[in-house]
Amino acid sequence: MPYYRSVGEVPRKRHTQFRQPDGTLYTEELMGQEGFSADSSLLYHRYPPTAIIAAEEFTPPGHTRLPNHPLKPRHLRTHKLDGAGADPVLGRRHLLANDDVRIGYALADRPSPLYRNATGDECLYVEAGTLRLESSFGALDLVAGDYAVIPTSTVHRLVPTGDTPVRLLTIEATGHIGPPKRYLSARGQFLEHSPYCERDVRGPDAPLLVDGTDVEVLVRHRARTATGTAWTRHVYAHHPFDVVGWDGHQYPWAFSIHDFEPITGRLHQPPPVHQTFAGPNFVICSFVPRKVDYHPDAIPVPYHHHNVDSDEMLFYTGGNYEARRGSGIEQGSISLHPSGFTHGPQPGAAERSIGVDFFDELAVMVDTFRPLDLCDAAVECEDPGYAWTWNRRP
Repeated sequence: MPYYRSVGEVPRKRHTQFRQPDGTLYTEELMGQEGFSADSSLLYHRYPPTAIIAAEEFTPPGHTRLPNHPLKPRHLRTHKLDGAGADPVLGRRHLLANDDVRIGYALADRPSPLYRNATGDECLYVEAGTLRLESSFGALDLVAGDYAVIPTSTVHRLVPTGDTPVRLLTIEATGHIGPPKRYLSARGQFLEHSPYCERDVRGPDAPLLVDGTDVEVLVRHRARTATGTAWTRHVYAHHPFDVVGWDGHQYPWAFSIHDFEPITGRLHQPPPVHQTFAGPNFVICSFVPRKVDYHPDAIPVPYHHHNVDSDEMLFYTGGNYEARRGSGIEQGSISLHPSGFTHGPQPGAAERSIGVDFFDELAVMVDTFRPLDLCDAAVECEDPGYAWTWNRRP
């Protein structure tokens, strides 16, 4: 995370004596990236965070991966996956995946178990509903339009808080997710050309202390398996939410898509101006309501394009999608336009857009630099006619 936070009680100097009211030492824990050479935070626990009393294999809900073959653009209707209630971790339906990132969807009406993803950062996008992200660092309240970035190995749980289920787009990386480097100074400050800044970012602002013994935590971790990962159920002697204070640059944080300030121009701006986050071999972009091209001869909708190095996934989450009229795109739709396929506006969209000065649309895009496979839930909710919507044949 690009700036320092201090929450709760911490000693004046790191790695020095810090005692509890009964005189015993608090236990210091350093959570850091890249072997002590990158961002980190120091947490002060009431009990040792190493004290487990049991560990056993755990089998999560499974999914399959199939190549996008024959190569086609795809349209997934995520709301077709609605069914019985589930939790936001084990209830995720995996849609698209490669060796860098896994994209899923969850409709959740109950709290998740305590969970630690030790394989990479996660980015959640709230399509609808409200929930609370509880972690060893504190709590964050999330509403529709919020992104939440959860650092690798953070023990957390997700708790829906509203009267209706929460809808989540889930993006699970095999590395770290953060603001693009071009938005940041050498010392990590957001630069003037960045479409958001520190004032838009929210982090935990108070400790979250929970008592408990023999507490289960599910851990997804790296392993020499067919998928490269495995799950373990740890039982901790004391609840992991026992941190009285912490400071540093690594912690869960939230940012609202509604605080993203769009970059516009006289002629159509390419997708990199919408970039919001960067991950290992993928980027996340935000398309928000905005003034569009103001050259007198401008064509506001995108031109047909072929990104020869990447697959493009777009999650439609609000407003109107002028460029896609007639394709079947709707709230909750996901389009996948793979490398090897030229894509762009539907027939007639370019002509209709001339003279339009504002687009009211909201969407989250993930561009990957390795092909995305289809998971079984994608096959379940696919619109099979989408690939043929650009031709005018009856």
